[in-house]
Amino acid sequence: MRSSLAVGLFTLIASHVALGADIVNQPSLTLEGAKRVAAAAVEFARTHNAPGASIAVVDAGGHTIYVERLDGTFSAGSDISVGKARTAVVFKRPTRGIEEGINKGRTAMVDVAAVTWFTPLQGGVPIVAAGQIVGGIGVSGASSAQQDEEVAMAGAAAIDANHSTAKVNHVPAAAVTNAYSAGTTGSTVATGPGFSVNASRREGSGEAEVHLADTDILYVLEGTATVVTGGRVVEPHEQSPGEIRGREIEGGTEQKLVKGDVMTIPNGVPHWFKVVHAPFRYYVIKSSGETQS
Repeated sequence: MRSSLAVGLFTLIASHVALGADIVNQPSLTLEGAKRVAAAAVEFARTHNAPGASIAVVDAGGHTIYVERLDGTFSAGSDISVGKARTAVVFKRPTRGIEEGINKGRTAMVDVAAVTWFTPLQGGVPIVAAGQIVGGIGVSGASSAQQDEEVAMAGAAAIDANHSTAKVNHVPAAAVTNAYSAGTTGSTVATGPGFSVNASRREGSGEAEVHLADTDILYVLEGTATVVTGGRVVEPHEQSPGEIRGREIEGGTEQKLVKGDVMTIPNGVPHWFKVVHAPFRYYVIKSSGETQS
């Protein structure tokens, strides 16, 4: 039974190491986020006397999440707005620039339709959060192409505004100092969407660790330590969901950490503080890399 558990954990660790090297997390708009975008666009359209508007919101892959058509808007507007939103995402730019390029003589762009369908009409813009494109919005049926774009921009801004007001954490120095003394290894001083900041300390070597979800970013404040990364975890066991522990690591690469050093340990990579010269204090930023809008 113990052997079967060890084999299962080895397989789980190995699969996460491989996936961590081969894939990235892509944040994407949720249905709730899409409805927020559409609501902001509708509000702008109504307060700026738009005669109508079809509003389409797509995710980071260009797939339709939500469509809303105001009364009085021509029926083809829905399809056109979806096309504008998708085009803004797959080309990663507002559709106005594509339309202007064609109008100024770059007619070769028209042939792109033979490769992938797109709608090179003003009124589509990407939706950006934390510097990444998470979706797109397209609008058709307002009073003009310019107003189509203005309505779309107002919708996209709803996500930008939501993220720009994210909570700011300020932790006074005294609280950070106290955190280093808390518990057996320190404590968390700040958290946010997809991350936490820990004030950590070590008095000696510990267990081998594997975090299947979190990437660790270490910054050494005081002391020295020898850390082994990679290799094979000896006697692995699951301490909690996504957290593997073991007695030590066989193989791997040894690296010495000193004051001022930074080390990043991607999720799924075994690591072990093999030798610690106390006092050893360091910050750990844990990042899950998962964000949603």
